[in-house]
Amino acid sequence: MLAINEIFETIQGEGVFTGVPAIFVRLQGCPVGCPWCDTQQTWALNDDDQIDPAQMILKTGDTPAWSSMTAQQVLQLFSQQQYTAKHVVITGGEPCMFDLREFTTLLHQQGYRTQIETSGTFEVRCDPATWVTVSPKLDMPGGYEVRADAMARANEIKHPIAMQKHVDALDALLSRCPVQEGTTICLQPISQRPRATQLAIDICRQRNWRLSVQLHKYLAIA
Repeated sequence: MLAINEIFETIQGEGVFTGVPAIFVRLQGCPVGCPWCDTQQTWALNDDDQIDPAQMILKTGDTPAWSSMTAQQVLQLFSQQQYTAKHVVITGGEPCMFDLREFTTLLHQQGYRTQIETSGTFEVRCDPATWVTVSPKLDMPGGYEVRADAMARANEIKHPIAMQKHVDALDALLSRCPVQEGTTICLQPISQRPRATQLAIDICRQRNWRLSVQLHKYLAIA
């Protein structure tokens, strides 16, 4: 069973798949505690907040209400909602708190491409064909360490930065937890601040990394 906070269709606004139509499946529960998190409503997984899937799909605001659904039920909901996107982003919360192997394999069998967005603090359990985006969360209040096996599984590293110390922290992490050859590294300026954006541009040019600019925030789309 998956604890789902919301499901919606939009455009992927970050990382390698920026601009791609996507179905977002946001899971409930995250103990990492990132101070700047913009989905703090997904942190707590309380029984009192559980609602029916029919209510969940009608949510219009950010609330901690969540539904328990099987992988097959989620797929059926995609059909009921008449979604046309074929790229499914599994996010959170922290999606890797859940075993996602059955869900991602089922989606692939039905012609979808899958992507997981994770903090790298839990084991990544998914289909081998799933694109894994690790946004490593270092020294967060929850006290969880970024795992070497999560970094090694990553197809993409997406790292938020505001200052040079954040770049230095990523360098230290990559030295301690190497990624596989060919992994894309994206730098993402925190909150679109001009200074952070220029730093990210400069580092990306120096190292042939990739800039992630959170397109959805610039365009004010969900």
